[in-house]
Amino acid sequence: MKKVTSFVCQECGYDSPSWLGKCPECGMWNTLREISNVIRRSPNQMSNARSGQRRTSIEPKRLDQIKFENKQRLLTGFSEFDGVLGGGIVRGSVILLAGDPGVGKSTLLLQLALNIARGPAAPFPPASARSSLASSNELRAVGSLSTRVTPRNSVLYISGEESEEQIKLRAERLKVYSKDLNVLVLSATNTDLVVDVIQKSKPSLAIIDSVQTMESENVSGLSGSVGQVRYSAFQFIKIAKTQAIPIIIVGHVTKEGMVAGPMVLSHMVDTLLFLEGEKFTRTRILRSLKSRFGPVDEVGIFTMKENGMQEVNAPEQLFLTDNTDKEVSGSIITITMEGTRAFLIEIQALVIPSKLPIPRRVATGIDYKRLELLLAVIQKHCGILLSGMDIFVNITEGIKLSDPGADLGICLAIISSYKNISLSQKVAIGEVGLLGELRKVSFLEKRIKEAKKLGFKDIITIDRFKTLKEAFSSLKT
Repeated sequence: MKKVTSFVCQECGYDSPSWLGKCPECGMWNTLREISNVIRRSPNQMSNARSGQRRTSIEPKRLDQIKFENKQRLLTGFSEFDGVLGGGIVRGSVILLAGDPGVGKSTLLLQLALNIARGPAAPFPPASARSSLASSNELRAVGSLSTRVTPRNSVLYISGEESEEQIKLRAERLKVYSKDLNVLVLSATNTDLVVDVIQKSKPSLAIIDSVQTMESENVSGLSGSVGQVRYSAFQFIKIAKTQAIPIIIVGHVTKEGMVAGPMVLSHMVDTLLFLEGEKFTRTRILRSLKSRFGPVDEVGIFTMKENGMQEVNAPEQLFLTDNTDKEVSGSIITITMEGTRAFLIEIQALVIPSKLPIPRRVATGIDYKRLELLLAVIQKHCGILLSGMDIFVNITEGIKLSDPGADLGICLAIISSYKNISLSQKVAIGEVGLLGELRKVSFLEKRIKEAKKLGFKDIITIDRFKTLKEAFSSLKT
């Protein structure tokens, strides 16, 4: 038995043999905490070490000798969620779902659990059969899992943040809860106990909400510390791989929007999902940041309503308003790419004379520095004096736009508001350079096709104009 002391950064997980005031990895101050680890060696290991013997050797295999079978995927009942995962949840995979507080992670996962427990190919039994099964298959807390055999479509929901009564209350609020759904609920924070429950119940899916609340007596430190998070994640991954049980782990985020805990947590899991959206808007975007069994450029679109998360039937038109058919200035349509899907976005701009010594520049949904750059290009190459104007730019529905293909739309919306020119039924696609030139963006043909499919014919792109000044001149005629 050997005791090893190290200092671990609570922000990024950097391991140092001595204490440091500033973490050399993430640059944060006073984040290194002392952690004592005890290394125990079994009698066999000690005898082998004394005799110099090695363990049983292993041999690598040629690539053509490895047997591969397409793993069966578990459908979640949400086509948007399945699309982000590449067709569903793979057996034995570990998924980390992160997002800001209050964005709807727990609500989405509880709906997902209810959908899986219902089963896509297993309809509800008749009322007579349900009355006899309600007492045995009712949504309940896990009390005697050691003596209970769960059927195939069973979901184990483990919460370390909420009580069982709170989860039951949310399930009834969703209005999709039925007594014959086999969803097992457990409120616990002991990692070793949770792993034991998963191993005994053998559910079709296990949900851990959240990993920052789990702790074990085998590791020093409070719940949420680097050691506890690392130990819990390793135990959950181990049970998922050995028992072929998919596990979804909920993770907290830091104030910078990154997954809280050590960075190794993101590397350990198979899939990293991020649910983003503003608290006061209904739109929620599920984005894949890492996936070993599917694409990493797909997104899922949901809306938050009173009865939970709902998929968007026509996401291409979600970010449009009624202003597209009105003769108003300062509004234009652009098309952005989220993964491999094209979405129509309305950009609104307001330009008014300023009474302040330093005019205001307010950007909602786009980078403020990008707005400053585009304003400089407009003033330089279009001859429009904007230095004495208050300028406000907003992307509707609270979406954050980082696609450079929206540059032309932002510029034309600002010019439209300044000149009081209506741009209704116009679509602008293109990146604007510092010299005022228009640049071709990725998937331009797909964007144009999507705009035409929705009835837009006047599309301003690099195929029609080579510079921003040419596009501006066409608006005056």
